Amino acid sequence: MNVIVNGALGRMGQQVCKLLDENGLTLAAAVDRAGGEGVYQNLTDYTGPADVVIDFSNHASAAELVDYCKARNLPLVAATTGYTPEEFAILEEGAKTVPIFQSYNMSVGVALLARLVKQAAAIFGGCDVEIIEAHHNRKADAPSGTALLLADAVKEKRPDSEYVFGRSGQHKRQPNEIGIHALRMGNVVGEHEVIFATDNQTISLKHQAHDRALFADGAIAAARFIVTQAPGFYHMDDLLGP
Repeated sequence: MNVIVNGALGRMGQQVCKLLDENGLTLAAAVDRAGGEGVYQNLTDYTGPADVVIDFSNHASAAELVDYCKARNLPLVAATTGYTPEEFAILEEGAKTVPIFQSYNMSVGVALLARLVKQAAAIFGGCDVEIIEAHHNRKADAPSGTALLLADAVKEKRPDSEYVFGRSGQHKRQPNEIGIHALRMGNVVGEHEVIFATDNQTISLKHQAHDRALFADGAIAAARFIVTQAPGFYHMDDLLGP
């Protein structure tokens, strides 16, 4: 399978390029705005053989990315974070033409966490829900896309939920709130914890990433999955199966 890696010089792009060969896949093209020896500056500069695009570039390139995949009829693994609602809509529209796999977190473990969060939200319907996420001090977006993914998992079972990003001032917590709190410190790869609390008990579900390679592994697994799919919008839950 021939893979185009967009954002190839970023930390995650480099991890993907490194692991392709180990997984029996071929790096068709490395693409990055910074350019350099053996690196294309623009997706459209590469017209050679390809089976799928893995994108770890920047959310702002959503339109260019989708246009390229549609023009070449290539499946896409959209693995970056920070999409605006307008950019996310571009992905959804593109999925009507080509298969697109999108996740704010490419960890299979996080996908399992989201599934467990849905189960807990359904069982403990009246509890308080708080989400705490931590990342390195260079991460630009807050809260993380993964924290929002987990909040959405709760909201799927509790549609009246409202997101509260941090807290300040003097006011009581409302029963339908989902508190979302972001920590930025040191070189933390990624930690996400969802807390369900009643008056009598607390349940905590937590995932810790120890090495960024796990996200590259997930992106490669998503690429293997998406090349066999019909046009549509796919997520990690589809990769996990029933």
